[in-house]
Amino acid sequence: MSDKTQESLLKRELAHEQAFVDRVYRELGIAIEQARNIATESRARFLADRADWLREEMGTSLFERDAFAYQAAKRLAILDAEHEGLVFGRLDLSGDDTRYIGRIGVRDEDYEPLVMDWRAPAAEPFYRATPANPMEVIRRRVLHCRDDRVTGIEDDLLDDSSPAAADSLPIIGEGALMAALRRARGHQMRDIVATIQAEQDEAIRAPHSGVTIISGGPGTGKTVVALHRAAYLLYTYRKRFGNGGVLVVGPSPIFMHYIERVLPGLGEDSVTLRSIGELAVDVLGFGSARHDLDAAAEIIKGSQTMVPILRRLSKLNNIAPSQRLRVVIKGEVISLDAHELDVIRTGVLSGRTQANLAQSQAVRALIDALWDKTPEDIKDQVTRGAFTDLATGHTMWDEFVADWWPIVDAEDLLERLADETLLARLAGPMLNSDQVEALSASFAYATSTPSEPNWSVADIALLDELTAILGPKPKSTEEDARSLFAEDGSDVAELVTITDALTDIRDSEHDDGEPHNTFAHVLVDEAQDITPMQWRMLKRRGPQASWTLVGDSAQSSYPYPKETAQAINEIVGRGERRKFRLSTNYRSPKEVFDLAGRYIQLHFPDADIPEAIRATGVNPLLASTTPDELLGALDYNLGVLLAQVEGTVGIIVPASLFATLYDALPRLASFDATRVSLLDALQAKGLEFDGTIVVAPDAIAAEAPGGSRVLYVDLTRATQVLVTIDVNEGGEPGAWRAEL
Repeated sequence: MSDKTQESLLKRELAHEQAFVDRVYRELGIAIEQARNIATESRARFLADRADWLREEMGTSLFERDAFAYQAAKRLAILDAEHEGLVFGRLDLSGDDTRYIGRIGVRDEDYEPLVMDWRAPAAEPFYRATPANPMEVIRRRVLHCRDDRVTGIEDDLLDDSSPAAADSLPIIGEGALMAALRRARGHQMRDIVATIQAEQDEAIRAPHSGVTIISGGPGTGKTVVALHRAAYLLYTYRKRFGNGGVLVVGPSPIFMHYIERVLPGLGEDSVTLRSIGELAVDVLGFGSARHDLDAAAEIIKGSQTMVPILRRLSKLNNIAPSQRLRVVIKGEVISLDAHELDVIRTGVLSGRTQANLAQSQAVRALIDALWDKTPEDIKDQVTRGAFTDLATGHTMWDEFVADWWPIVDAEDLLERLADETLLARLAGPMLNSDQVEALSASFAYATSTPSEPNWSVADIALLDELTAILGPKPKSTEEDARSLFAEDGSDVAELVTITDALTDIRDSEHDDGEPHNTFAHVLVDEAQDITPMQWRMLKRRGPQASWTLVGDSAQSSYPYPKETAQAINEIVGRGERRKFRLSTNYRSPKEVFDLAGRYIQLHFPDADIPEAIRATGVNPLLASTTPDELLGALDYNLGVLLAQVEGTVGIIVPASLFATLYDALPRLASFDATRVSLLDALQAKGLEFDGTIVVAPDAIAAEAPGGSRVLYVDLTRATQVLVTIDVNEGGEPGAWRAEL
């Protein structure tokens, strides 16, 4: 076929698809307007004034209005979402049946489907059909759209034996997947809904129950597959997961920002996204993105060893050995010494009793002990109730209880581990002296500014554990009740719901009595990095949840995989477990991945090495420089790289160089703030760039938890070009290269 004929054919096919897309957007506009009209009508029909008392007969009207408004708002949220090409696929099936696939389902005025939601069973052949098993699909077409304009077409002929596979179904382009892989990267992840491959689709559509584990090496699309799975579960099991909630957990705030547009682009905006350092914001009110500079301290904090240490910490007695409790009853002094007080404390805290919720139990135990020591002649003069009133009815009693059994804040308690002597006593033989020193130093650093402690990501899991051990602080009994009605006499009309009128809107604990949020499904990305302490934190958010775990052991920054496996087994229990392995590296060029693969196999022979299917013809550039010449070398290589690639460039550095380069980078002549990102070795997890510059690989391997496995991650972030810059006093190549 001549170029002119091909161009004419493409123009004709684009015009045909544009006409259909225009029709879809017209129907979508009608649906949006109808939803808005319903919402407006519900407000107008059932408007109430907060200044009026709620009459009983208004209840039914309010309920109807709320139902109308809720359904209209939910529909609008879906229809108004920003979709990057609402229609992206077409299936031409045997029997002259044509089926269009999109991010949400759209119907015409007769309620006939114009576009199938990509998650619907009818759309499954779009992802599963192959030439070996075409599933009645003759031609699969991917539409490239910019908003509502069709800009390109890529076709796959799946059944060339069909009579329909002639001139009536021309084949255009070289295939959607390869075109998508060449596309320049931006600062946020795109969905792959138009180019999902069969093995990826199998994992996406797996049953919801139990635990689904998705594994695979770098570039296999684990993250984006997991996000599409979240969207699929919400669509297929809307009642279960829409009500119970879906939690997506990733390694860092940078990563969460990178992926945050994927789910809204797929028609889902009801998912909770949290980095692992932000997971406990529900109980702590804050999170962290800072990693401990001392990798040894961070590893210890992630270990199960911290559980008994924290439990011992929570049971520390604040009473000095010389202190006593004394009460005077009918002129008789009755006392409890420090040993007796300690026995009482130990008894109350036996098992899993939460200290902050046990103060009243402890007070009863004190009174019981005092009563037992009271002489019989005094007991003959006062009843047990009168005895309690006499013992507790003065300020000194309240002051003693506050000192002996304080309501403890998790932060205040964890700060005490900065005391090396105390930490050594609590740890006993579980930690050696070097570990105690490293750990106490890390807590001392975090609390060096007491007004605003600088807790690390690893500390967040410890604070969450302490909160679970201590229990939430009891609420004040003197909270002011809020009025149901306006106090300013305003006659401004407001929507009033039955919930507004009949619910106590003061803060309350969650239904299960715990202070943390819980979810029906929990999706954990980069699961290989989750420490045992963080798994405990996760399990509190999904005690009855189903799980999707995404990871690759060769990329782990936590060096004790057996501990991690044990923690995961505790979550899974006897529940159903299924595994999917993604075997194809779509992101990394062969030239880049061959280098990274050889490196990791030297250090981790069992690494899961996927097959890289795309070559660029550009080999990695392996440069070397001295510390004094680093900025010049970085400036030169950054300029070259920005000229080579169209999209983003990531500069990945060891944590020890991050602050220096953060200040110096904007002063480089080649720096372009719109395209260049600076990250430390752990922040690069899960991200991808058109080009990457990995600075001081040896330092990354030496400093980061996980060592060589973290460097492996950093070497696989590029979709086009990789540059490494070794930094040594003599300017010679790094040791990591010598091994290759």
